[in-house]
Amino acid sequence: MNKYTVARGIKAGAQYFIAVFLAVVTFFPLIVTFICSLKTNDEILLGMFSLPEVWKWSNYPRAIEVASALKSIFNSLVVAVATLAVTIVVAMPAAYVLARKSYKYLNGIYLLFMTGVMVPVHCTVVSISKIASGWGTKNSYIFLVLVYTAFNLSQAIFLFTNYIRGIDRGLDEAAKIDGCGDVRLLGTILVPVCKPIIATEAILVFIYGYSELIFSLILITDSSKYTVSRAMLNFTANYTTEYGPEFAFVILSMVPMLIIYLILHEQVEAGMLAGAVKG
Repeated sequence: MNKYTVARGIKAGAQYFIAVFLAVVTFFPLIVTFICSLKTNDEILLGMFSLPEVWKWSNYPRAIEVASALKSIFNSLVVAVATLAVTIVVAMPAAYVLARKSYKYLNGIYLLFMTGVMVPVHCTVVSISKIASGWGTKNSYIFLVLVYTAFNLSQAIFLFTNYIRGIDRGLDEAAKIDGCGDVRLLGTILVPVCKPIIATEAILVFIYGYSELIFSLILITDSSKYTVSRAMLNFTANYTTEYGPEFAFVILSMVPMLIIYLILHEQVEAGMLAGAVKG
């Protein structure tokens, strides 16, 4: 066995070790959460990492009862999908103009959008709460979606603009020779090419819209409209917290995000690889 073969074996072993370690770090919290979702309060407080003496599957119906889990998950899905759709529909045309047009004022507009990335989101809580009270838009999903869109728009435009700039302009010229206008060029040529970065941004926006707490806490007070993060607070009473059903609710609320990721992960990986090649 030569030195080259030994070196390759050591390298492969190190890679497998790192892969297994990262897998354990990634899945360990999920496994602990699932185990705790089948325990009583006493078992959780005495040892989170031990297996339950009796697997308490009744925590799942209890989670559905206390937090209206299915309803709150549906509410969060509505808000997240609407935020995702509005963000992409607004950001893609804006990114196209910023990336492909040469108007003098576009650099200033782009800088304004980039300034939005640096604004601490929750420093605007008081202002947005007063606006919602003044306009009578509390308990309105439309207003909540607009707030979420506003805070995701800068990041989306930044990602889309730089991705479109990396696409060869020859594609645009060929399409225009065939009679494509700006709208058709964007919709039929650039959007399919931009699927990887759109999928990446879609996951980021979906996670934000699905799990955000602060704005949903101050803007949604009707219990029938609670989102997942707001409904999570229902498990805490004045003196006690139902930990088992709360962990069960966490597991239930993770299912939609897992499904979205499984649907879009190939596009996200393609976007990462494309970015690496362009870089």
